[in-house]
Amino acid sequence: MSSHAEIEEGMTLLPKFDADGLLTAVVTDAGNGDVLMVAHMNAEAVAKTIETGEAWFFSRSRKKLWKKGESSGHVQRVKELRVDCDQDALWLKVYQLGPGACHTGRRSCFYRAAPLGQTGPVKLEFRDADRTFDPRQVYEKK
Repeated sequence: MSSHAEIEEGMTLLPKFDADGLLTAVVTDAGNGDVLMVAHMNAEAVAKTIETGEAWFFSRSRKKLWKKGESSGHVQRVKELRVDCDQDALWLKVYQLGPGACHTGRRSCFYRAAPLGQTGPVKLEFRDADRTFDPRQVYEKK
């Protein structure tokens, strides 16, 4: 077990994975800072990302390791990988190769907003929601 000082101030990467062996990864555009996506990484995904310089994640739904862009070709080259203060979350600053990061065909997975100052059921609003590619052409098996 590592001490708080080692985790918070030390120079060794000591990721604190959750009970499922995962940690959260926030992915932003290295050029403009836009949030592109949030995903999860296990120890293997972290190691492969550091080793290759390309983003790797762990799919909770498919229960498998995946390289961003392995189906779409929309690879993420990592410019910088940061760890938060208690080493249970990562921030990847990436160069998004290809027109988008989202499987819905958009540049970012964050294309809807919840208006503030409302009560009751919240109706989402689209923001920067134009599709940059056709997901059917990219993901459907032929």
